[in-house]
Amino acid sequence: MPARALRALEERAAEGRPLGVALVGAGTFGTMLLAQARRLRGLRVVGVADLSVERCRTALARAEWPAGELPAVTTDAGALLDAPGVEVVVEATGSPSAGIAHALAAIERGLHVVMVNVEADALVGPVLAERAREAGVVYSLAYGDQPALVCELVDWARACGFRVVCAGKGTKHLPAYHHATPDTVWEPYGIPPEEAAAEGLNARMFTSFLDGTKSALEMAAVCNATGLSPQEEGLRFPPCGAHELPRVCVPAPEGALSRAATVEVVSSLAGDGSEVANDLRFGVYVVFEAEAAYARRSLPRYGIPTSGGGRYAALHRPYHLIGLETTVSVLAAGLLGEPTGSPDGFRADVAAVAKRDLAAGEELDGEGGYTVHGRLVPAARSLEQGLLPIGLAHGTRLLHPVPAGTAVARADVEASAAGETWALRGALEQAPPGDVHGRSST
Repeated sequence: MPARALRALEERAAEGRPLGVALVGAGTFGTMLLAQARRLRGLRVVGVADLSVERCRTALARAEWPAGELPAVTTDAGALLDAPGVEVVVEATGSPSAGIAHALAAIERGLHVVMVNVEADALVGPVLAERAREAGVVYSLAYGDQPALVCELVDWARACGFRVVCAGKGTKHLPAYHHATPDTVWEPYGIPPEEAAAEGLNARMFTSFLDGTKSALEMAAVCNATGLSPQEEGLRFPPCGAHELPRVCVPAPEGALSRAATVEVVSSLAGDGSEVANDLRFGVYVVFEAEAAYARRSLPRYGIPTSGGGRYAALHRPYHLIGLETTVSVLAAGLLGEPTGSPDGFRADVAAVAKRDLAAGEELDGEGGYTVHGRLVPAARSLEQGLLPIGLAHGTRLLHPVPAGTAVARADVEASAAGETWALRGALEQAPPGDVHGRSST
């Protein structure tokens, strides 16, 4: 795909018709994208939108944009989407409601969407993708972020004729981290609080990574884009090095999974807090099954990790480069009309789970906060039990107490006023695209 996209980009450059990109969200991810986008001849960043114009300017300065070539900056995302020359919109705000609104606005204007905002995708991605298809544009996960890279590995395994057993990523995790809050987040990362404050690090974002919410959101995105389905227990974060993947990430009794054709996030820490050898903290992987005897004999000869006499094998990528790689998605969508991963069914959800005993009357503060974390659950179970998605758990008041470790139900919270995010989520639940149990995952 990159070769075809690069040829198409060269043609656009030669014709004087650069591919126009609008970036919404000037945080770390957006800054990384800006750092690389200006180095591609034939790609033009039309403008950057953010709630803070100063943040846009800071991002451009950090990305080393020459003063005479600066794109437009604005706080009005809608105006940016209407700017002449925009063809692809990169949504990188991190806010579910903002991401949904920007994606819908882009689709209505006939623009392709590269969705960095996994919070929005996990909440209503299947509906957004369906609307994009109806409008004749692309809705894509963002290459460089782990979900799109996992989808790529899954596609590779299937294209080779292997059956996908498990796919996922690595992270730093211990069970106690589910209770992390912005007040306690820095110690596990080894960052002094004063240093975090001086560098402007976002405590809520780091908490979301540490307490498992971000992992759940990312694996929901993978399930909804690949046909894989969550285990009933969600993610268990087993300690596992890259060399152990085909032994750990396979179904019991051989491995630690409760089923095949699923997702799992492996931890870089053992139960005692010690570091796992050859860890996959920043990487992604796929475990696949070789059904042919000849393939089983062949795989170990080429150094690939295997187990079960060559039956299970794993391929991994040790790193992901975040926004530094996202131009791959921009080119694929804008020049080839292809996504780098896109949801085609509602198979996985992320439920809000109490971090501590919560009392009636308390207000939930959503992802990366003090009250709840996200847990990956099968979509069918989420619908049957009426669970509250983590993306709708911000500013919502409890009607009933919820014990620590318990998923919050819709019946536990006050009914929300009508809004675009809630309405779109309702549309997903009433008529989910595809089967909530997923398509074939072989």
